[in-house]
Amino acid sequence: MMFEIFGFSSVIIPEVSVLCAALLLLVAGVCRKEEKGNVFAYISIVAIIVLALVIWHVARMNPGSEVALNGLFVSDRFTIFFKLLVLGASMGVLLISLDYSGKEKHLRFEYPVLILLSVAGMMVMISANDMMSLYMGLELQSLALYVLTSIERDSEKGAEAGLKYFMLGALSSGILLYGASLVYGFSGTTNFTVLAQAYGNPQVVKQLPPGLLLGVILVLVGLCFKLSAVPFHMWAPDVYEGAPKPVTAFFASAPKIAAVALFVRVAMHPFGGLAFQWEQVVMFVAVASMIVGAFGALRQSNIKRLMAYSSIAHMGFLLMGLAAAWMGGTKAVSGIQAVAIYSFIYVVMNIGTFACIILMKRGGVHVEKISDLSGLAKDHPLYAAALAALMLSMAGIPPLAGFFGKLFVFQAAIKAGLFSMVIIGVLTSVVGAYYYLRVVKVMYFDSLADAKLKQPLDGEISIAMRLVIGVTGVFNVAFCIFPTPLLEAAKAAAQSLL
Repeated sequence: MMFEIFGFSSVIIPEVSVLCAALLLLVAGVCRKEEKGNVFAYISIVAIIVLALVIWHVARMNPGSEVALNGLFVSDRFTIFFKLLVLGASMGVLLISLDYSGKEKHLRFEYPVLILLSVAGMMVMISANDMMSLYMGLELQSLALYVLTSIERDSEKGAEAGLKYFMLGALSSGILLYGASLVYGFSGTTNFTVLAQAYGNPQVVKQLPPGLLLGVILVLVGLCFKLSAVPFHMWAPDVYEGAPKPVTAFFASAPKIAAVALFVRVAMHPFGGLAFQWEQVVMFVAVASMIVGAFGALRQSNIKRLMAYSSIAHMGFLLMGLAAAWMGGTKAVSGIQAVAIYSFIYVVMNIGTFACIILMKRGGVHVEKISDLSGLAKDHPLYAAALAALMLSMAGIPPLAGFFGKLFVFQAAIKAGLFSMVIIGVLTSVVGAYYYLRVVKVMYFDSLADAKLKQPLDGEISIAMRLVIGVTGVFNVAFCIFPTPLLEAAKAAAQSLL
């Protein structure tokens, strides 16, 4: 049962809280003379932890599904699962950002404020139950990300990446907004629940106007851009390379997962009755993303660009789970459960990997070439072992967590009869294993002399980095032993949505 705290519905307390925290930090930052933002990052981490506890407490007091603001927002197990995942990813990014600032003092006070504002937008996206709240959350997230991309004002690559992302992001927002306007024009509503009721009848679905179907496709296209799914992926490699490493880690984790949650809700709830219209689009995008992500990374020498193509491939696997959930017009809990499990594992793998990438410094200067990892196993064996385990997990090597993420997606697709997609997924996983294993090979079998390098990477690792790498590493290895908590949480999230 819904309740109120300080006049706010329990459904929107998390969003109000994170916005208040961001605004208070912004005012405090403006009043300070120093620009160094480490203190603000610590405060933001504490705020995220408190917020996660509040969400957990609200979920325990209100385990059912509730709506607020005249149906604009919804809270259920699905939203709770993905909100906690986004908060965890954001906290991990802030922790690894502390190490990145170091002597260069890149971490301005605006950085954690923008992270919190972006998190607020993601939480609105995840709880959106209307086209209006969907667009509001999407733009709040995107505007903060545009600034984060080029937050290093003296970097030409950062400025170029920010401009590219802004222009393409504005285009995708326009496409999505046009699609939403078509849906409203032909249906007379923007509310997800009303749309689901209106187009859940098979007799009505057979007589749909073409304009409505075009609107549905355009909305999904706009969301595909946020996922960097093929063929709307062109921004990802350049933005990943040009943005600062912690910002790239943020791009690769929290916003992607928020977009996945929104994509799943939009496809399954308001447009669920139109599955036979959009499922072919989702299947094509999933297959294309797996193929382009796998083959596009083969020739990359920059590790951040490699991670960009890796992210594109992972989005293909996530969309495969969504396609499995509605194949044949039958709701399948296993498909959404697989998406939730894969999303969790994907976030953990990416945060851990980018923590290792941020440690790539030589003489205090950050480096990004894969060849810079030459001889790492000899000079820093624990660091190399952690990165190797994460690379093997992303490749899907058993018994690491990444293997089980793909296994659950493949199982859901097989249940739905998507055998051709599973075959393509397995083959692209084999191709992808090549560039992940190449990183391991460089660390363990290449020498500094082979790469024409004069000195090894710096070996100084902060406490925050040790914590992030340790937690992600333990999860990566221990998931096969204790999978039940995540499986049950993902199943409850899927059931609440369906």
